[in-house]
Amino acid sequence: MQVLKIGGNELDDPGFLAGLANYVAGTSMPHVIVHGGGRAIVALQQKVGLHSTKVDGLRVTDREMINVVQMALSGQTNKQIVSALLAAGVDAIGLSGVDGGLLRCLKKQHPTADLGYVGEISQVRTELLQQLTNLGLTVVLSPLSLGFDGYTYNVNADDAASAVASALQAQQLTFVSNVPGVLQDGRILSQLSPQETETLISDGIITDGMVPKVRAALATISQGVQQTQIVNLAGLVNNSGTIFTYKE
Repeated sequence: MQVLKIGGNELDDPGFLAGLANYVAGTSMPHVIVHGGGRAIVALQQKVGLHSTKVDGLRVTDREMINVVQMALSGQTNKQIVSALLAAGVDAIGLSGVDGGLLRCLKKQHPTADLGYVGEISQVRTELLQQLTNLGLTVVLSPLSLGFDGYTYNVNADDAASAVASALQAQQLTFVSNVPGVLQDGRILSQLSPQETETLISDGIITDGMVPKVRAALATISQGVQQTQIVNLAGLVNNSGTIFTYKE
């Protein structure tokens, strides 16, 4: 089992979806794809005249905004990915974490702000995901999740992918990004242990937006996934990028 997490920025590249679909079509292992879609959310909220704020990178999500997020992610982006997979001959189904209660969550707490309908996953319905993949389906999963209070919550796609990979005990979680991996002096570091990664952060080699990416990768291997990877589409196809794993 390979869990692929893809971000909304990559979906703006016309060749990205076709390349991703061809990759999935060319591999024999089952896949679950978890996706974001930040640009689609922003574009739709602007069309309907809504404004949103972020706290520590998390979008404050009220009742009106959760409807926009749901339309952008579960409606537009999810079906865009499913269509590309089907066109490449991959039998795919598009769902959100709300469907079948696949992802159940609690309201995310923040020390200084009420984030509204922003959640953190506490349960994954693994048996349903496994039944779908056993049927030969590639599951495309929007990170919208169902709260135990019955409301729909917005969940960070990286966190959703990590929770799904951990629950399924996937062989690999791959973050498909717009960067080829962790770079040092222009060279891709092909493999990193948790200790090596933290040293690179301390030394200022891993900086800015790459820090949360690698921290998500480390969190996932600490939860039982054999390895995680940060890579771009070209590296995914060519089997490069940076692998995070516990070294012998």
